[in-house]
Amino acid sequence: MSLPPPPTIDHCYRHPERETGRRCTRCGKPACSDCLVQATVGSHCLDCRKADQPDIKTRVKYANARQPALITSAIIAINVVIFFWMAAADTSSLAGGSHPTRQQIDLGLSRGILNVTHEWYRLVTSGFIHFGVLHIAFNMYILWQLGQLLERTLGRTQFALLYMASLLGGSLGVVLLTGNNITVSGGASGAVFGLMAALAISMHQQGINILQTGVGRLLILNLFFTFIIPGIAIGGHLGGVVAGGLCGSVMLAPKWKTIPKWSRIATPVAVGALSVLVSVVISR
Repeated sequence: MSLPPPPTIDHCYRHPERETGRRCTRCGKPACSDCLVQATVGSHCLDCRKADQPDIKTRVKYANARQPALITSAIIAINVVIFFWMAAADTSSLAGGSHPTRQQIDLGLSRGILNVTHEWYRLVTSGFIHFGVLHIAFNMYILWQLGQLLERTLGRTQFALLYMASLLGGSLGVVLLTGNNITVSGGASGAVFGLMAALAISMHQQGINILQTGVGRLLILNLFFTFIIPGIAIGGHLGGVVAGGLCGSVMLAPKWKTIPKWSRIATPVAVGALSVLVSVVISR
């Protein structure tokens, strides 16, 4: 009788010098322990594991879906980083004293300063500086609450445009109402008021009594404080409300209104551009 053939010894498909008795449970290729990954059922080789993973486009899509308020988070992060950068340079900015720091003067908004320097970047940078911990904490808290709702509704691009249009509208309000005063103003309040106004206008267009909603009451209460508490940039708050309200009336219009899709982009762009243009003309 002939003897049975000796058993064959498999070698890892990636390391031919290594003997192995294991195989991929998906494709059947022999593989060593270093080249096998535990799967739901059995073990897969590295090639099968790679083939199971979604492509980059799909992974990006999944990552975006897990970040419903990405733009809101980014805006808050920028504000917080700038605040602590200023605090590191001058700790007096933490308390929000009556005298602005050098950094606040360099980035803050004032019609009197614009008349002399024509530093138009202040129309934007002023919306990212704050005077004290309470100032930034209140603005960021409201921004987070509103941003989670509006960014999910509008999408990231439209939400970013709404925020910037409201910010620039608030800067225009400061330029209009502060005269040639050289006292600098700053803060995300104008943009936050714009978001509140946009959401309130949207609710009103849907037939909701905004005075019976938390958003409406919050807007009215903050407008009341705007005129009562000294030191608040009234123009910044009112400018943000007007700009945000105009944008919200189009961008958040009810579905039964025949609003062209392009207008949801064009409206905040036009409002922001007009705010900058008027600010420049007045400051000259």
